[in-house]
Amino acid sequence: MTAEFQTVFGSLQDYAKGELEIINDSPKNYAFSNVFDVAARSAAYEKVVVAINLGYVLETLRAEGTSPWFAASHDEFAIVMDGEVEVELVKLDAPAAPPSKKGAIQLPGNPAGRRMGHVKCKRGHQVLLPQGAAYRFKAARPGVILLQTIEGELSKQKWREICYT
Repeated sequence: MTAEFQTVFGSLQDYAKGELEIINDSPKNYAFSNVFDVAARSAAYEKVVVAINLGYVLETLRAEGTSPWFAASHDEFAIVMDGEVEVELVKLDAPAAPPSKKGAIQLPGNPAGRRMGHVKCKRGHQVLLPQGAAYRFKAARPGVILLQTIEGELSKQKWREICYT
């Protein structure tokens, strides 16, 4: 007997919250949230933590309009989960944060440096946000970004609001 499985892709407009199937345990031991549900309830470019592994986090961002400029003292990776997002990159003339600073920081205005270009991303595309560069996102319509980074001052933990157990 062969089981048939169908992959269903979610979007900001059409997603299922999902459920956990717990075998011989308590659902209170697990946290489960949906990146589309989190983005639907978030402000544009708010960095909401949806997973933690040691010092690393996955953050969900609602992509809508133009974000402020960000920079980090380490590499970050952005995956577009829904929509189309343009990422602008600027090679900074000077570091925006000391090497010991973890997580992204928001820059107060336009960054000083050389324009590196831009990347146009659709669902499933990943872009490196390199150390020593500033970046900002642009989205004509609402979308969803999943950002792999190190937890920092902009990372918001909203477990009581976003978790489904």
